[in-house]
Amino acid sequence: MQDSTRRTFIKAGAAAIATQARPILGANDRVNIGVAGLGGRGNNHMDFYMKVPDARIVALCDVNQPALERGQAKVKRGAGNDPKGFADFHKMLEDKDVDAVSLATPNHWHALGAIWAMQAGKDVYCEKPASHNIFEGNQMVAAARKYGRMCQIGSQSRSMAHKMRAVQLLNEGVIGKVYMAKGLCYKRRKSIGRKPDEPTPLGLNWDLFLGPAPMRPFNELRFRYNWHWFWDTGNGDIGNQGVHEMDLMTWGLGKTTLPKTVFSTGGKLVYDDDQETPNTQFTSFEWADGTIGQFEVRGLLTGTEGGMVKRGGNLVANLYYGSDGWMSLDGNGFQVYKGEKDEKVMDEGRANNDDTIPHVQNFVNAVKSRKHQDLNAEIEIGARAAAICHFANISYRVGKKLTWDEKAQKFVNDNDANKMISRDYRKPYVVPEKV
Repeated sequence: MQDSTRRTFIKAGAAAIATQARPILGANDRVNIGVAGLGGRGNNHMDFYMKVPDARIVALCDVNQPALERGQAKVKRGAGNDPKGFADFHKMLEDKDVDAVSLATPNHWHALGAIWAMQAGKDVYCEKPASHNIFEGNQMVAAARKYGRMCQIGSQSRSMAHKMRAVQLLNEGVIGKVYMAKGLCYKRRKSIGRKPDEPTPLGLNWDLFLGPAPMRPFNELRFRYNWHWFWDTGNGDIGNQGVHEMDLMTWGLGKTTLPKTVFSTGGKLVYDDDQETPNTQFTSFEWADGTIGQFEVRGLLTGTEGGMVKRGGNLVANLYYGSDGWMSLDGNGFQVYKGEKDEKVMDEGRANNDDTIPHVQNFVNAVKSRKHQDLNAEIEIGARAAAICHFANISYRVGKKLTWDEKAQKFVNDNDANKMISRDYRKPYVVPEKV
């Protein structure tokens, strides 16, 4: 980025922070949404909000001009209005017509985008994982509290009726005392191959795309969906698909604190390609009371577990083990087995086909109520689920078991691990120490 452009960007940030949100909305008012990040998930966000009657998309933002133009055309076709288009996120935050921002950017932009938006008086719906590292999640919580903003994380399982019922039953003792839970992320991932660096495509602001991450030459494998598999911008599949099941694992265990210990092992097996994150990963967690959590990522060909059925070649699910039996839970329902004979005593399917729309509606409702307690996946919940995924990745990367000191908010006697709690930010894209 040229110096003049950087100065403009920083000035725009200061102006955005000074922007005040619109007056408090009434029960019948529509919430005006600005969507940022118009790739695959961003397109989903546009679809969701166009199906929520009391939401209206009034602005779109993307660093890629062709994606921005496609998004504007999509909303025009689907909703009949012409949303404003922005390449600079700060400019969208200055728009007083925008009540709330919906972030579908890559992981490394989640925290900074959310904090800037809350400082600008906007409520935030942010895709999972909440953060790219542990520090960022803490700062997002602090910003939400300081500015009184609603901040919902895209952990839509928290708004799915059958999953809510399953966790309620676990908490009520349907399988007795739950002593262990396991998250399964068996999502087939094929090799990304290798590609050389190349000139940045026309219409793409690569500097803004990288944002807080180190500057690197443009490479197609670091763009679009494959940014998930590079540590600069993503968190591997445990922080991609897996964060949903991680949240469900801890929710079913009834845990609202971080584990005391973590050990993670695995690797990028079989493939010879440019991916950095593991495609096979096994992690074990233990809480202070001895409760155990386990998590597995399998991106290669694999079987199933717990008698569950793969769907589309994938098994994305949770297993819970208690003193009286066990439960299996996935996107299609849950089953409860009891006693020494593994008798199936309950088998419930999902209530409807809606996935994320109820979660988006929950966010819109909370924007109106101004009660963060109304959010099903409020930032504290999302930040905790993300932090546990970060625990796993940090242990994997340093190659050892780690012990967490909750009071000190760091790992015990491990400088290498503690360095990964945050990151070295590329100015001016810095997540602030004080929000």
